[in-house]
Amino acid sequence: MVESGRKLTFAAHAALILGVAVMVLPVWLAFVASTHPGTDFLTGRIGFLPGPGLIANYKEALFTGSSVSGFPPVGPMLWNSFVMAMAIAIGKIAISLLSAFAICYFRFPFRVTAFWLIFITLMLPVEVRILPTFEVVANLGMLNSYSGLAIPLIASATATFLFRQVFMTIPDELTEAARIDGAGPLRFFWSILMPLSRTNIAALFVILFIYGWNQYLWPLLVTTDQSYYTIVMGIQRLAAAAAEADPVWHLVMTTTILAMLPPVAVVIAMQRLFVKGLVETEK
Repeated sequence: MVESGRKLTFAAHAALILGVAVMVLPVWLAFVASTHPGTDFLTGRIGFLPGPGLIANYKEALFTGSSVSGFPPVGPMLWNSFVMAMAIAIGKIAISLLSAFAICYFRFPFRVTAFWLIFITLMLPVEVRILPTFEVVANLGMLNSYSGLAIPLIASATATFLFRQVFMTIPDELTEAARIDGAGPLRFFWSILMPLSRTNIAALFVILFIYGWNQYLWPLLVTTDQSYYTIVMGIQRLAAAAAEADPVWHLVMTTTILAMLPPVAVVIAMQRLFVKGLVETEK
């Protein structure tokens, strides 16, 4: 019986290690390619070990780019993506918290209807509403701006539903105790609901940050100025430039690795709260 359990444990660990290797190998090859000259990438002489151009390639990609192939520096793109991702994550969480608070704790006409109207918007795919949204943004003069990149994407029916479910698990006795102590609605929201929702906010922040960071179609539509390009749409443009001009695939790989670092850093930094927020069921 013990021997069978050991074999099962060994098989499970072997499967996990194989899965990690399959997922990590492409990332490692991209990192190795980012440390070699572009000519090595084309000739297939890269191998599995980093090359001598680690610092030079990353410095060139971040700050100077390649003027010969029209390869712009990616430092500003990383900043644009960071601003967009932070604005989307914080905006979605703030609006969703307030809307869920209003739906759960205030009595007003058509309260339930308002919630279901918000929830029904989940059934509308992005492609259905992207052209009307673009027209509104264009008419408001928000093209080629951070507000145009972020504001149309900050409403979230999913986050509103999540926080509504969280607030519904909070005992009514806590609400009554706060009312007896003289706490107003905003004091109750800030001092009680916010601390109790901390793990859920953290989990949602990670998801929404990655969602904003990975946006491609919307930034492609609302930006024509290179100074507002995001890193994801920049990778596509850089790959096209590399295919038509000099071999700068090492810079493309460098940009890809750089684009991965902020989301990975956010996940690692908030891993504990992220997992706790997803599995926590009781307050």
